Amino acid sequence: MQAAAIPTPRLHRMPGMFLSAHPKELKETGHSLLHDRTQKRRPKTFGMDMKAYLRSMIPHLESGIKSSKAKDILSADEVMQWSQSLERLLATQTGQDVFGNFLKSEFSEENIEFWLACEDYKKTESDNLHCKAEKIYKAFVHSDAAKQINIDFRTRESTAKRIKAPTLTCFDEAQKVIFTLMEKDSYPRFLKSDIYLNLLNDLQANSLK
Repeated sequence: MQAAAIPTPRLHRMPGMFLSAHPKELKETGHSLLHDRTQKRRPKTFGMDMKAYLRSMIPHLESGIKSSKAKDILSADEVMQWSQSLERLLATQTGQDVFGNFLKSEFSEENIEFWLACEDYKKTESDNLHCKAEKIYKAFVHSDAAKQINIDFRTRESTAKRIKAPTLTCFDEAQKVIFTLMEKDSYPRFLKSDIYLNLLNDLQANSLK
């Protein structure tokens, strides 16, 4: 049986694959979130990277064989559920990765990176709160942050005060602002994007084989 081809998303100067922030990454001193915004320049090979990524998520499209293991990785039903809400999209690692790639194509990946960093922060042990809070603040919230998020002055100032005596909720206000921004701005465009529609179409077509 001939394999179904996965169309490469037709987005201009798309970036490399999205990597979400994990606890180990925030603890490693050698791993810095403070990349200069001049790195917004995207490699031309992203289309091939995205194609390889989707094949890794749905390998049965590459082989033309419906694999039960592959279906456990990603299904058309799961991808369709992403359209129900941003909460549903961000509830899975795959959803986070695919949405993150879309945000990178729009040069706004700092939003989901900050949101994920906040989710990780909420699991932090009390002894590490101050250190991790400082890293997140300097990376995303500070007025000179390399990946500064788009929040209002009042929220930025109140967050700066909260991290002086950090708690598990000190980023909640800023995280809510960013979630609302993604929900009203980026998420509707994501649902109409080639990244989402091509993935959904390929999974639906393959399920009929």
